[in-house]
This record gives sequence, structure tokens and C-alpha cells, in this order.
Amino acid sequence: MFTKIKKKLSTSALALTLGLSTLAADVSAAEHNWRFSNLYSRGTAFGDVYESMAKNIETMSDGRIKVQVLYSGEGVGTSGLLGAVKSGLITMGAPFQSMHAGELPAGVVEIGLPGGTDDPAELKSLFHDKGWGEILTKAYGSQGMVWLEPYIQPPVYILTKKPINSIEDFKGLKIRAPGAYGKFLRNLGASPVSLAWSEIYTSLATGVIDGSIGSNMIDHRDGNHVEVAKYMYRLPLAGAQVLPIVVHRGSWNKLPDDLKAAVRKATEIHAEDQLRLSRQWESEAVAEMDAKGMQWSPEPSEADRKAWAAAGAGLWDEYASKDRYSKQLIDVLRKTQ
Repeated sequence: MFTKIKKKLSTSALALTLGLSTLAADVSAAEHNWRFSNLYSRGTAFGDVYESMAKNIETMSDGRIKVQVLYSGEGVGTSGLLGAVKSGLITMGAPFQSMHAGELPAGVVEIGLPGGTDDPAELKSLFHDKGWGEILTKAYGSQGMVWLEPYIQPPVYILTKKPINSIEDFKGLKIRAPGAYGKFLRNLGASPVSLAWSEIYTSLATGVIDGSIGSNMIDHRDGNHVEVAKYMYRLPLAGAQVLPIVVHRGSWNKLPDDLKAAVRKATEIHAEDQLRLSRQWESEAVAEMDAKGMQWSPEPSEADRKAWAAAGAGLWDEYASKDRYSKQLIDVLRKTQ
């Protein structure tokens, strides 16, 4: 297995990490050895939640599935995560869809376009009652992946090195904001940059970027971003984010029905944990960052609020034109308005 992987990879570092992971898994008594890659570093709040999901899969499968968790920087980079799941290099992944806009445009709609609802009940209904789940199952399935239970994270905010006193202050700033978030900020005159979460701190500290979105407030806290950028803008780019768990279809098809049910149930528990814990952690994160000197922008003027809304107004049409799955998702959204 190690030799096969090594031949397919372009970098020896990636080959070594994943090759050794495979050798470790081979000595396990489990029937199925999975590698699960996520976006966070070891010891972070969300990293621990992913670890819990992996343990639940092992427990609920009675040890028949063994899951090795790979964290940020451990073999697969953020931008390569989706491709690694497609190819089977990684069995399961928790991608940040905005990093894969060109590969799977529907994922950018899935995560939530700027201006979307922050109501968990509405979001769950969108996925489970109004057709989004079926559409996304086909979208990911068309690229060799199985789409499992999505999970909801809190609103997306921007942290900057300089204070934002009005919308005009965004002009010319280099802000880490992939996907639709970047397009939104470009409409405000900023220059979006696509970086992995693990690169944010150093890029802020060295002046490569002037600000960054976090997937949520907890990201900013766990990355210690407030040490190098102290100003938080009051208006969120998105009221909530919805992210998926995806599995390589070939690996999924090797599972008998009882193990498929166990994995699905584990991802459902994971989604519940994400929502419950992220609400708690968000308030804790804000308090901790406040104590470290974080400063909120002034209350936006009515003109700034209108400009903020206008920046996201055209994104629905733009993303509906990307592919048929994106259009289907947007069509459902429009019917719910």
C-alpha cells in the first residue's frame, strides 16, 4: 500500500505521512481502516469534536471500523482535501467548501451565501425537508463521494489589523476570504486571498494579509488571531455555515448496511454536538478575545448596512450559473423566500 501511494503522490512529505498512516492501520484488527482528514490543528475545540466523531464510528461499529484522524498539516492540505477523498487517498473528510469552489461549485451554495439565515431549524428544514439533501447527494455523488449529515457552525465574522469605521475602510485591504466570502468582499473594494486556516496567524503577523474571516469566532480564538489583529467588524458575512462530512464512494460501498447505518448515526450525533458546543464556545471565545484587547467596530450606519446587503445581492445569480446542482439549490432557496 505504501509503495502504491508513494508512486501516486507528487510530494514525498505527503507520501510519507499517509504511507506511515496506512502501515499503522494495517496492523489493526479492524475490518475497515479509514483515514479522516479535517481542517483544524490538534488540540483545537473543533479538532476535538472531529476526534469524538471518529471514536463514535469505532464504538458504534463495534470496532469493525478503525478511524485515524489527520489534522491540519498532517499529509493533506486544506485545498487538497476534497481531491484526496475523491481519489480514495483519504477515506473521509470534513472540507471547507469555499476552498473548493472550482471543483464543486454547489458546495459554496451549500455552506451558505452571504445574507443567509442563521436559524438552525430553517437550515435543517432546507436540507431535510425541502430537497437540498437530495441535490447535494447527487452533486457529491457525481464526483465519487458519499454526502453524509451536514453540521451547522456559527456566523462568519471578519477580524482586521486596522479598525473598520465605515464600509469605505475595506477598500484595498487584503483579506483571507475564500469562495463566495471573497467575492462579497471584492464587491466592497477589498482584495480576497485564499489561505488555509493554519496559515492565517503568520500571514496576519507578517503583513501578507490585513484581515481574515474565521469559519466562526472560535476559529479566531483558537488561532490566537487577536494577538496580531484586534478589530472585529460587527456585521457577519453569513449568519451560519453548513458543512458536510464526505466519504470516498468505493470505501463506502465496501461497508455492509449495518456499518453504513452506524457511520450515518455517528455523523448525526456529530452534527448535534457541533451545534450545541459551538453556541457555548462562541460566547466563551468572544469573552476571551475581549480580555485580550479585541475591539468591535462602531455600530454600522444605515448607509453601510445597505452597502453590505448590496454586496451580496448578485451572488445568487452568479452561483446559479455555475452548474446544474448550484442552480437547483438556488431555485429551492428562491421558493422559500
